Amino acid sequence: MSIQKKAALTASVAILAFSGFVTASADSKVGTKTVHNHYPYHTYHNYKSKGAAKKEVSLRILGTSDLHTNFVNYDYYQDKVSNSLGLAKTGVLIEKAREESKNTLLFDNGDLIQGTPLGGYKATVDPIEEGEMHPGYAALESLDFDASTLGNHEFNFGLTYLDEVLDDAPFPVVNANVYNAETGKNQFNPYTIIEKEVTDKKGKKQTIQVGVIGVVAPHIMKWDRVNLEGKVVAKDAVESVKKFLPEVKKAGADVVVVLSHSGMGDENYEVGEEDITYQLTEVEGIDAIITGHNHEVFPGAYKDLPNVDQKQGTINGTPVVMPGKFGSHLGVIDLTLAPKGKEWEVVKEKAEVRAIDAKTDEVSEEVVEAVQEAHKATIDYVRSPVGETTAPITSYFSLVKDDPSIQIVNNAQTWYAKQQLAGTANADLPILSAAAPFKAGGRNGAEYYTDIATGEIAIKNVADLYVFDNTVFALKMTGADVKEWLEMSAGQFYQIDPNKTGEQALVNNDYRTYNFDVIDGVTYEVDVTQPAKYDIDGKLVNQTANRIKNLSYNGKAVAADQEFLVITNNYRASGTFPGVRNASERIDFAYENRQAVMDYMVEFGTINPSADSNWNFAPIEGNPTLVFETAQKAQNMIPANSGITYMAPAANGFAQFKLETE
Repeated sequence: MSIQKKAALTASVAILAFSGFVTASADSKVGTKTVHNHYPYHTYHNYKSKGAAKKEVSLRILGTSDLHTNFVNYDYYQDKVSNSLGLAKTGVLIEKAREESKNTLLFDNGDLIQGTPLGGYKATVDPIEEGEMHPGYAALESLDFDASTLGNHEFNFGLTYLDEVLDDAPFPVVNANVYNAETGKNQFNPYTIIEKEVTDKKGKKQTIQVGVIGVVAPHIMKWDRVNLEGKVVAKDAVESVKKFLPEVKKAGADVVVVLSHSGMGDENYEVGEEDITYQLTEVEGIDAIITGHNHEVFPGAYKDLPNVDQKQGTINGTPVVMPGKFGSHLGVIDLTLAPKGKEWEVVKEKAEVRAIDAKTDEVSEEVVEAVQEAHKATIDYVRSPVGETTAPITSYFSLVKDDPSIQIVNNAQTWYAKQQLAGTANADLPILSAAAPFKAGGRNGAEYYTDIATGEIAIKNVADLYVFDNTVFALKMTGADVKEWLEMSAGQFYQIDPNKTGEQALVNNDYRTYNFDVIDGVTYEVDVTQPAKYDIDGKLVNQTANRIKNLSYNGKAVAADQEFLVITNNYRASGTFPGVRNASERIDFAYENRQAVMDYMVEFGTINPSADSNWNFAPIEGNPTLVFETAQKAQNMIPANSGITYMAPAANGFAQFKLETE
């Protein structure tokens, strides 16, 4: 903990004590941080006055996160250069940041090997072999990264593949909260100690020990249960860091950096929860945190959390960076260290994020060269044709209308499952299919939409439709379960007051679009005048709410005990969605959803992407004005007779539209 941090906490305790709220003691505790009275507020200033400041060392910690195989400034889905993404763009910032500081360390925070067709290509089409370095680690090595951690998507291709990837990693890859299910020992190295030679302000060489601990969201056990169950166990991330902190300190660490691939979270904490970085800022002994997973940018986001200093880039006095996604930003943490006996102590800290220059073609050629072979092979791969479409396929309006980009996925999943289920005990059950709009703007920006022109469809277009490396699952469930599943999905929308005449936002942008499942094979209406039954985490918040109306199968109301097979993916099947968690049987087809879509297109050659309008909003009495945002360019693609009207431009490439319900 820095001296300033201790001083501030000491001052807080002193004020409370003076006010009669607490009794000061030799070791008063604030949260999980201990305030020691032998560090008075003037300590640092007295230290400075002695001239010892000349021995200070400035240490700059740089960080990336959530690259998702975006190494070159190239959009494989659109098959064109994109200067809004790519580690090759971030590399320019890294070079400049190093020029500004003599002493730097560079870390990656995970979600490295999955995300674009390049990741899938190197996992399934041309998988890495013994002794071959994965392009992701080759890209990081080209920029001299010092260490990294594992993100949740590192587990998407299974442990055998991950072990092969890590086998040739050129630097330490750490994780402290994933354990071997049989031995109970850490599956990976929980931490590393980096001996860093630095230059102090007098120009003298010094050596600083930097401890690096990594953690991942324990929800990997739900998201990749098929790959992980029985093999590993993921424990609470906060407790895991606390477990290894004393060991890291004992090993000689002067500075401790946590790589937290577990999102920001908030001040409320439950053991085992997904997002816990906020809690890590309250842990004494952590000097800097690089976080991610949420694809947000901090400093910048999370202004409403307590004890956040956006100017200094600190939370509860701890410097934190969350550098966006796909290489969009670089996290920069500057620490000032002062000698304390034979050790070093942090006395100043500041954090910031720097955005890449999206207006130029300037890149780090080292990165481009490092992944050139895989990059070119991926482009050739994604250009391979698989079929044709008779109309454009876009997802610009997928959150407010039944949509062709979702319809094709549902059609393909149903077609595939019927073949696989033929002759089985479940062959005669009604088959439904669930799919969501994976690319629907939101936190990923106004360019993040599916946009496929009429004509030839190539593999790149299928990857644009289905961006995740999921596998096909079937869930046996009742009509009551199907309804609860849809009630959860309907949380995508805000509650609308039919008596208001002004504008009312329809789409809740805090709800992740990949959780907005459209279930095909049934028809239904969504009544947005009702409150949402579940919150965004699937917790029951309005027991009597009933947003899903007129749920029918083949023109007849769905009975609560009626049995269905719903085709979905491993992510959903392994999760805790309402309805989903009640499934009486789970069938793993061990086949990629994306490949099923490709097979469907190859089988039929030419497809009609028209949506079947199996869901709509229930009519609303009164005359409320429902508004939502999608990409500015979508104004030229409004479906006929859709009730959608373009209104005005909005920020960051988005625009506001109006929706009229019948």
